[in-house]
Amino acid sequence: MNFRHRNRDEPEINLIPFIDVLLVVLIFLMLSTTYSKYAELQIQLPVANADQQRDRPREVVVAIAADGRYAVNKQAIEGRSVELLSLAMVEAAKQAQDAMVIISADASTPHQAVITAMEAARRSGLHQITFATQTAAGAGAR
Repeated sequence: MNFRHRNRDEPEINLIPFIDVLLVVLIFLMLSTTYSKYAELQIQLPVANADQQRDRPREVVVAIAADGRYAVNKQAIEGRSVELLSLAMVEAAKQAQDAMVIISADASTPHQAVITAMEAARRSGLHQITFATQTAAGAGAR
């Protein structure tokens, strides 16, 4: 019987090929993954960084509530049709030629209510339309 004591070398683990394989897998996953930008966003509109609103004598302010009710120059409109809103805009713009329509809609107003206000302004012959917003600092103060 041969009872020689063998010299056993410790096995070496070479990490460089392992790291190379992991980097290739990481790059592959990064390139093949699609990111959903809009699925998790919670947007609160309207907020904009703009100058303070100035009082203009030639403006028609259309306020739209969150439930879709309208008011033209602080006068409530009975109904939600384009025709009624258009008549109210014509009446408010009689005193001023080339009046500007300022649509001041709540952030949670349905999109159709804003489109209805824009259509009423077009039918009234009022082609200058802008939207009222609040500054980002004003939105955080709520």
